Amino acid sequence: MPIALIDCNNFYASCEQLFKPALLGRPVVVLSNNDGCVVARSVEARALGIPMGAPWHTLKELARRHAVVALSSNYALYGDLSDRVMRILSHFSPHQEVYSIDECFLDLTGARPNPTDCGVLIYREVRRLTGIIVGVGLGATKTLAKFANHCAKKRPEFAGVCPLFEMPSREVDRLLAWAPVDEVWGVGRRLAARLEKQGIGTALDLKRAAPARIRSGFSVTLERTVRELNGEACLGLMAGPGQRKQILSSRSFGVLIGALAPLEEAVAAYATRAGEKLRRQGLLAGSVGVFLRTNPFRTDLPQHQGSLTLPLPPTDDTRLLTRAALRGLHSLYRPGFAYQKAGVCLTDLVPADRQQGDLFADRAQEARSRALMAAMDAINRAMGSGTVKLLAEGNDPRRAMRARHRSPRYTTRLDELPVARTVPLAVEQETLPS
Repeated sequence: MPIALIDCNNFYASCEQLFKPALLGRPVVVLSNNDGCVVARSVEARALGIPMGAPWHTLKELARRHAVVALSSNYALYGDLSDRVMRILSHFSPHQEVYSIDECFLDLTGARPNPTDCGVLIYREVRRLTGIIVGVGLGATKTLAKFANHCAKKRPEFAGVCPLFEMPSREVDRLLAWAPVDEVWGVGRRLAARLEKQGIGTALDLKRAAPARIRSGFSVTLERTVRELNGEACLGLMAGPGQRKQILSSRSFGVLIGALAPLEEAVAAYATRAGEKLRRQGLLAGSVGVFLRTNPFRTDLPQHQGSLTLPLPPTDDTRLLTRAALRGLHSLYRPGFAYQKAGVCLTDLVPADRQQGDLFADRAQEARSRALMAAMDAINRAMGSGTVKLLAEGNDPRRAMRARHRSPRYTTRLDELPVARTVPLAVEQETLPS
């Protein structure tokens, strides 16, 4: 069964370059919320050695020397372009697993004229219809497809499409020997360091390891990886997105905040956003976690951080989630500290249609809650986020996210649509002979 893994190259940076051709060939980085850290890099920025997650303020001198372009995150643009790419890919197979915002798996069994030609067509069509360049890896298993995608992007001989599944075994082993073991899907740096101590330093070493030894010395998950590297499919495609284990809503503040009241407003706003996501996915939360922290880079200020999780009957009612979140905040808050960030995390998630019934629940109250939340969501969808909100959220401008370098939301806002201008050509009038 040939499986394809399609991954958009340097996705956030590519989205920015798509509407600003002047950025092509220049080092571009995309910054996290509040322009804090680097979350995406163009090829040119990677070549300068700019690491992922690096605080932007530590890179100002390097950026000045090399004319690095820094842009604020534009998630509306990235999400819309991702949807367009995924819709195009869905036409190539009825079996699609969207793995993240910029990558998905496709089952290409029965693809015509053959899976390899289909992979080439995927590469061309996504670029033609969206302008986004992708890497296409084809393998007999998901792990091999992931590795093939890595080869498609890193080895120029494949020109963006690596048909690993149809290569001779010796050629596959040659590629596996080329890759360090931490390039295998699911093998991070810590695990790679442990494997190297066992003499497993390349992807080929891991493929040749005895599955029983890997299971006893590491985990059953890594054993499955070994089997997948040997062509034994252990991971099937998911029919749809898997159920989430948590929903997080968090943001750094525009300025440091020491008073309790604005922190209450921030936590209420985050609980509201989390509740909206919860209902959109048809889930209920059984626990609400809250965290609060100062700025770890401000060593001149006293430091404090803490977190707390509170259980509650499974619910998606924003009012109940907010009430629990504020109780947690009151337990964590300490006067005399300047806080930089807070967040709300919903856990113990269960599908709303499979909730265990409560014999003593107030059915009428539950119905009123569902109707109220449905009305709020409908109004906010139609009129814009935040049109209807809890009074506890307030409207403190200090919570506004810094996005000084955000590009326009070209594809989702009518007032920010790109404008194309034509320049009239001068027409020379031919002088006819008299």
